[in-house]
Amino acid sequence: MSIEARIAELGIVLPQPAAPVAAYVSFVEANGLLHISGQIALAPDGLMTGRLGEDRDLEFGVLAARVCGLNLVAQMKAALGSLDRVERIVKLGAFVTSAPGFTDQPKVANGASELMVEIFGEAGKHARSAVGVPALPLNAAVEIDAVVLVRPAV
Repeated sequence: MSIEARIAELGIVLPQPAAPVAAYVSFVEANGLLHISGQIALAPDGLMTGRLGEDRDLEFGVLAARVCGLNLVAQMKAALGSLDRVERIVKLGAFVTSAPGFTDQPKVANGASELMVEIFGEAGKHARSAVGVPALPLNAAVEIDAVVLVRPAV
């Protein structure tokens, strides 16, 4: 089954990939790796903002991370043309806007990590970092970047 058929079977609708908001590109493919710039939690009804442990709770953070993951997959499709070129999700880097004392960044990041396994199966299992930060661009609650191993274009 193709990855896009799997996404349809799961009832997932990918968003349009977001354009860069500063002096960078959305992705770079080099030496078999696709590096995807950080994706913020831009949901269909707007940007998911706030600080976890202050004005936002863990459940909100997990959902925001899932939205970041959907945005990452949309960038993969834009970069590669076909998600079937994804050989493996290598690494996710999660940044969580956190209040002092909030230490559930790994649980927040699970929103994106679990999505990758849901979509890509075993190939979605990856290395990861999850860190708390005092602020993110545009007051985003979560930002996640990725490194993806890709198959050559046919």
